[in-house]
Amino acid sequence: MKLLPNALFLSAGISFALLCQAGETVTIATVNNSDMIRMQKLSKTFEAAHPDIKLNWVVLEENVLRQRLTTDIATQGGQFDVLTIGTYETPLWAAKHWLEPMKDLPASYDVEDIFPSVRQGLSLNDTLYALPFYGESTVTYYRTDLFKEAGLSMPEHPTWTQLGEFAGKLNHPDKEQYGMCLRGKAGWGENMALLSTMANAFGARWFDEKWQPQLTGPEWTAAANFYVDTLKRYGPPGVSSNGFNETLALFNSGKCAMWVDASVAGSFITDKTQSNVADKAGFVAAPTQVTDKGSSWLYAWSLAIPTSSQHKEAAKAFVTWATSKEYIQLVAEKDGVTNVPPGTRKSTYSDAYLQAAPFARVTLQMMQNADPAHPSAQPVPYVGIQYVTIPEFQAIGTSVGKQMSAALTGQMSVEQALANAQQSTEREMKRAGYPK
Repeated sequence: MKLLPNALFLSAGISFALLCQAGETVTIATVNNSDMIRMQKLSKTFEAAHPDIKLNWVVLEENVLRQRLTTDIATQGGQFDVLTIGTYETPLWAAKHWLEPMKDLPASYDVEDIFPSVRQGLSLNDTLYALPFYGESTVTYYRTDLFKEAGLSMPEHPTWTQLGEFAGKLNHPDKEQYGMCLRGKAGWGENMALLSTMANAFGARWFDEKWQPQLTGPEWTAAANFYVDTLKRYGPPGVSSNGFNETLALFNSGKCAMWVDASVAGSFITDKTQSNVADKAGFVAAPTQVTDKGSSWLYAWSLAIPTSSQHKEAAKAFVTWATSKEYIQLVAEKDGVTNVPPGTRKSTYSDAYLQAAPFARVTLQMMQNADPAHPSAQPVPYVGIQYVTIPEFQAIGTSVGKQMSAALTGQMSVEQALANAQQSTEREMKRAGYPK
């Protein structure tokens, strides 16, 4: 039977009406960091403006999220419509055609407002494949009151050796006050993010120019020994279980004299509703040692759409909203200007923000100084500061992270942990066919 034009139009109209009535469900996989939990809370504003789109949230701990997303996208499982990923995964997954290109964004989105280094990290061949939710580098957080009481002065650009000396003077475990808090939880994006930048500061590199692992070299040995010794002497108990969120909670509860970690923590440390030390926190540059190259990382937690999504347009509407200037303004109105997602847009760093947020200037300085193309004082064949942008690094970093965690808990010496790490990394690189 042939449909007349009017009947055809009616048929299409009924189909469209049914589609709108049924609506679309966009499943978002994200990490359990406070900024993403805020995004989930504020997403009611998005749903009110898009009544035909329902958001389904899957909020996971960082290591679990990375594992779930990697498995799902590699198998084209299609469980998720929006992925929370970073500057490591985005170019690698884009090269495998696993991600939708972020093209044809509205003019009001203002792509040029995004920091060039962040845009570059989320692009392949000059095409964006993820939009940045927040960007971060590394900052040294410290207790100004404890420093004053002890007669100590924190330099604007400290070295790790200086921080180790301060930690010894400020460590009072009998008062539950620990000299140094750092990540200890195993994972390429957990303890190894911190330890890689520390190793860079000590002059280390992951691989030489022929892709030979360098984990038993003097630079890695010096950095790993400093890390383990300092945390064993002056760190909190159970440090091998502490990732970003756990260490943030320790600092906010007043148990850490110093903490070196992601700059995004600044807004939570200065938030009196969740921090006991909001008016006692100081912020300076990430520590250096023999060099400042690669001593502070560059990362952007970002939102991407997998090619396996069945709801690409609806997902794009959400991703565009959550990473827009309008969303940043919404956070400022609802939760205060110091809580806006940092590190992605030039327009965020207005005079008002810089004056309101005591951590903003050092965050901006660290992000502008970070250079993923030159992460080490020595020449390297890779891009990336706290990671190496090759597909194999996820497994390598996690494996090395487990070895370092074992050294931290005293299961083996630092030298044995590094020897094991060197061996497993050599094996993984050989299996992958390096040098290519």
